This record gives sequence, structure tokens and C-alpha cells, in this order.
Amino acid sequence: MKRNRIAVFASGNGTNAEEIFKYFRNHKYIKVCGVLTNNPAANVINRAANHQLPCHIFDRKTFSDKEKMQSILNEWEVDAVVLAGFLWLIPGYLIKQYPERIINIHPALLPRFGGKGMYGMRVHQAVIDSGEKESGITIHQVNEEYDKGKIIFQAKCAVTPQDTAETLAGKIHDLEHRFYPKIIEQWLMQ
Repeated sequence: MKRNRIAVFASGNGTNAEEIFKYFRNHKYIKVCGVLTNNPAANVINRAANHQLPCHIFDRKTFSDKEKMQSILNEWEVDAVVLAGFLWLIPGYLIKQYPERIINIHPALLPRFGGKGMYGMRVHQAVIDSGEKESGITIHQVNEEYDKGKIIFQAKCAVTPQDTAETLAGKIHDLEHRFYPKIIEQWLMQ
């Protein structure tokens, strides 16, 4: 069985990233080799440190520099990229370097409520404002457009009239933590 080394890209608190760290800590075939973030104040940096994982902080200039980013990923011997709350559009050179080997999680049922600017509480509020009776998560491959890659997995939850963006976010976080690491594992092991 081929071993898979994954890099996690994150921009924020890092709760999904931490679930991934824990899930793969002693995995026989899958290893998290590091975290990359565009936010020097992101709590994911602390979470990575708590799991003894290297973390690389980068800015837009570095992110657009193919050689610099590829150098970091090559040094870590990365086989696949996992996005866990990473907000920037992935550049074409990375998609070409990892064809069908970049995965993302979105806090709604795509194709609705996706695209540029649709993240965090904005998504949950949009779902509530639309009168939807259900929401959920979508795990998908990444391509050159926000939230347009091939859907790998979806899980649903009810949206009640009493739900607020905050209560819906709690339901979505539960789904993310329950399913994302398992789906990453299935995706990599196929």
C-alpha cells in the first residue's frame, strides 16, 4: 500500500485541521507532514505546534511564486493537499502539481451557497435566509474555481425555524469533524 503524505492548508481557528491531525497521528499509510497558512494570527499555528507539526506562514507574493511554494511542498514530500478552512483560491500551478490530489470541505450543500466570499457565518446566514430545510457539508476536489470541483461526499442536517447562523454552524462543525478525516482517508486509500 502506498504511503500518502498530506499538507494541510488553513486560514483560521483550525478545528478541522486538528481533527485531521488526531485522526492520522498513528495511521499506517497516511501522515500529516505540515501546515501552511496565510494568516500569521491563525490559531491553527498553535494547534500544529501542539501536535509537533511544522507550520509555514506565507503571504500572497509567496503564494503566487510557483518555485517557492513547490519548494516547501517538495521538501515535505507532499503527495496530496487538504484544505481545512483555507480561504484563498488555489493557483493553477498547484492544481497541475497535484492533479485530483487537492481536497476541500465546504460548510453547505454545493452547488448552492458556494463561491467567492461564501465561508463561515456568511454561508449559514445565507442558508437560513433562503428558507432551506436542510444544510450540510460538501467534500470536493479542488479545481481553478471556488467550490466547483468534483463532489466526493455530502452529509446533511436539518435546518429548523429556531436555527440561527450560530446554531447551524454548530451542526455543521459536528458533521465536519465526524466525516472529513474519514472521507480524506477513503479518498487517499482508493
